[in-house]
Amino acid sequence: MDNRFGRAWVTLALALALHVADEAANDFLAVYNPAVRAVRDRFPLLPLPTFTFPVWLAGLIVAVMILLALSPLAFRGVRWLRVFSVPYGVLMLLNGFGHIGSSIYFGRLMPGVYSAPLLLAASAYLLFSAKSA
Repeated sequence: MDNRFGRAWVTLALALALHVADEAANDFLAVYNPAVRAVRDRFPLLPLPTFTFPVWLAGLIVAVMILLALSPLAFRGVRWLRVFSVPYGVLMLLNGFGHIGSSIYFGRLMPGVYSAPLLLAASAYLLFSAKSA
């Protein structure tokens, strides 16, 4: 039983759930979709998706539910989940830094920035826990 890795896994899954709620409450797609369209105009071969709110929210809810459903395996310290937790943790770190960085760049608080510090801390916790087994 690996309680530290399991706790870190659940912490990041819950931080992601809070982050999704933060983005949803602050109209993330109003920023994301136009940015994606602008990038696709410049780089047409880049396969970046745009989303409607229901599809985006449902997809993220399902993702968080899957992450939480994997929690028992995390508490057992299953090796493949530890391996998966590294790219997952790095992706969430980049996500958190992206929200903070874009807020600094644009000079205003971007959707998702309120929960970004929690996402950073939870990501670091998971990465540390995955490596220390």
